[in-house]
Amino acid sequence: MTTKAAVPKSGWAETAPHHLLDDGQPPLSCRTLVIGCGNLLRGDDAVGGNLIRLLWSRGIPDDLRMVDGGTAGMDVAFQMRGAGRVVIVDAACTGAEPGTIYRVPGAELEDLPDLTGLHTHSFRWDHAIAFARWLLGPEVPTDITVFLIEAANLEAGADLSEPVSRAMYQVADMLARDFFDDRVEVADDGYLRLSASLSDRYFPASVCGSIHVGSQLSLVPIQSQANGGFLLKQRTPNGDRCVLVRELTGEDLPPGVYPVRWNDESGALVVDLSAPLSSDRQAS
Repeated sequence: MTTKAAVPKSGWAETAPHHLLDDGQPPLSCRTLVIGCGNLLRGDDAVGGNLIRLLWSRGIPDDLRMVDGGTAGMDVAFQMRGAGRVVIVDAACTGAEPGTIYRVPGAELEDLPDLTGLHTHSFRWDHAIAFARWLLGPEVPTDITVFLIEAANLEAGADLSEPVSRAMYQVADMLARDFFDDRVEVADDGYLRLSASLSDRYFPASVCGSIHVGSQLSLVPIQSQANGGFLLKQRTPNGDRCVLVRELTGEDLPPGVYPVRWNDESGALVVDLSAPLSSDRQAS
């Protein structure tokens, strides 16, 4: 198979590493890539892989890709190709209180360890990022965030400790709030449609209240239909839900796809009604 990147006549040494990856096919692109690192057989070191499984069970947006990076640090670097932004989750062992969560933004990841003499078995998350920058060159994602969870027990065969398990659920909620680009759809029939993953994540009882102020519609989870609110009716076998927009806002909205975000202060899913993202009828 020929590649788009030709090898210079002077030899391989002058060829940038990312050129050697180019097989003529576009990389597997996604808006957000979440990578869970760690050893599933060593207690709290498994928190990254377990987080990936937790997110799968909750449901994820279509434009998000997840990878269980395990202990293969070099493979983590290859997985970053084509991602708009990257989130890495791993265990930490600094001596702090078990379950402590560290959020390390990309701006603090510039000074990473030297790869000289590094053995494949000693790869950590920071080595993976440094290797990715060398390997991918200009194709490496620039938006990278790392979440580290302080471990309590790294013994072989142990389960996740209680504080680390609690922290894992907290990080999962933080990812959903800050990194999942969720959307809802207003269909031609006047119904606001939520995907099964979005509904299950924020409205486990399938009931919501609504507050409509200006261009914002806040959907507030309600514990049961006995407490009032609007029923999110099931519209597909996989659990997608819908509610009539006119019941929520008192008026109709232009059909289209609208962005949403979770607001911790109000405890509500906020729909931005200022303008639809598109008029496509994509299931959201």
